[in-house]
Amino acid sequence: MEQIDPGQEAGAFRALADSTRRQILEELRAGELSAGEIAGRFPISGPSVSRHLGVLKTAGLIRERREANRIFYSLAEERLALCVGRFLSAVCPDQFVVRQHARKLREGKGSTA
Repeated sequence: MEQIDPGQEAGAFRALADSTRRQILEELRAGELSAGEIAGRFPISGPSVSRHLGVLKTAGLIRERREANRIFYSLAEERLALCVGRFLSAVCPDQFVVRQHARKLREGKGSTA
């Protein structure tokens, strides 16, 4: 499992502090999008969207792929889950255990069909 140092975790939470960046992450949940597609979904300038994408990329919460003159972005789900999950398990461990247990129950029911 990937280890995240406190500085990296702090960078992820700084990135998540902005509502536009959180919305970008939600948009990427459905799959990879080009920079232009992302910019078209927000009522802010292209350079502003680029700055938000840069913050998310620096925090390791998204990945960038270049194809010719286009840039595509995708969600780095495992990194996001690691940062947020570690924090949640430290702050509210009982809830984290409940969610883990519920997930295991769902997975178990799916495999016994």
